[in-house]
Amino acid sequence: MENNEFNFYNSENDGYRGGFGDYTDPIPTTGGPVPSQKAPKKKKTGLRIAALLLACVVLGGGAGVGGAALYAQMNQPETVVYEGERPQVETVVNNNNGQPMTAEQLYAANLASCVGITVNTTVNIFGQTTTSAASGSGFVLTQDGYIVTNYHVIEDAVEDSSVTIEVSFASGDKYTAKLVGGEQDNDVAIIKIDATGLQPVTLGNSDQLVVGETVYAIGNPLGELTYSLTDGIVSALDRLITTSSTDSNGNTVSTTLNVLQTNCAINPGNSGGPLFDSYGNVVGIVSAKYTQSQSGVSAEGLGFALPINDVKEILSDLIEHGYVTGKPYMGVQVQDVSAEAQSYGISAGAVVKYVAEGSCAQKAGLQVNDIITAIDDTAVDSSTALTAALSTNYKAGDTATLTIVRDQQEQKISITFDEKNAETESANQLQQDNQQSQQGQSGNGYYYQWPFGGFNW
Repeated sequence: MENNEFNFYNSENDGYRGGFGDYTDPIPTTGGPVPSQKAPKKKKTGLRIAALLLACVVLGGGAGVGGAALYAQMNQPETVVYEGERPQVETVVNNNNGQPMTAEQLYAANLASCVGITVNTTVNIFGQTTTSAASGSGFVLTQDGYIVTNYHVIEDAVEDSSVTIEVSFASGDKYTAKLVGGEQDNDVAIIKIDATGLQPVTLGNSDQLVVGETVYAIGNPLGELTYSLTDGIVSALDRLITTSSTDSNGNTVSTTLNVLQTNCAINPGNSGGPLFDSYGNVVGIVSAKYTQSQSGVSAEGLGFALPINDVKEILSDLIEHGYVTGKPYMGVQVQDVSAEAQSYGISAGAVVKYVAEGSCAQKAGLQVNDIITAIDDTAVDSSTALTAALSTNYKAGDTATLTIVRDQQEQKISITFDEKNAETESANQLQQDNQQSQQGQSGNGYYYQWPFGGFNW
């Protein structure tokens, strides 16, 4: 990903590329659950960051921790995701009845669920073929080979089918993986290897986390110091961080994520794996690290992970459908109204620069140069605000009222959202590419009048 606002460890788009001298990492020869140390379980019931670091981490929550309950049964016979239970953490009175796992027990119980991920890209530069590799992490979600990682780790494979993904286990076993599906907005992806009888993690309940609680990460820092265990605490909950990336059209796309903050050591090569609670349950997917403020002040000990509760349904959708179902899609490209235009009395909002033929936007009557200023009761003063309102408040099939400004006159129109999927996006993109090509040949058109990055919705 390319980022205009934040500092990321993401050389050449994603993951960690680079070496660490002649270091050779020993391959662990043992791992798995510790039967005599199983912990009994009981049923228990923001801020914008100036600089982030997309890291790459692997962890697995141990299914051998005990007390695991069935979380979801997918269509495939062996595809089972497990959800664990844990005692409620007492925040007023110290209560040690829960018997959490020691770091040694947690590592031994979950090592077999941890994987390293290498994405190999071959490029031709001036007639010379060069191969580069991005290293990240992941964890086994199901016994039949579904593995979770960050979207930015495998992003090259999304954009280029010739890119290969290799998965490595601590046992020394290696597999070639195929991409099942990815969700850029939440930075998660599912890949699949041809294997059975794997040890899956146990998913925890991130809503039960409290600040100050101990957490652990197992990952592949620098892509070579594989299966490293680090520990820390939950430093804060419900942080909002915003990242920016560039899509295939050169448009800048901003993504806002809800994350939990931790001081676990997170480095390049750690992205994609979960964060464990002390009961061996995966409560987050490590994805980013704060490295530098806008003023240039360096920072350490500020890592971020996606709360597992925020992505459970997304993971199920990716396994079953290859994409996240129910996401709203308008079939338009929008851009901000410039400050210069606003100085002449033009309303702030998301100006429509393209409407896809056959889309719900066209059916609703949206036109090029309409300015969207509100969606139902939510004010829209930019393309980012429109994106946030759609993704937060609506699903495919929902009907909303758009307030627009057309020819300096305010109007209201009703729109019923399409579903965002490969079919609607590809149809939109094909038409858009054709239109841009025609405008480039004619030497005029709104893409020359508005030379800024847009947002496809």
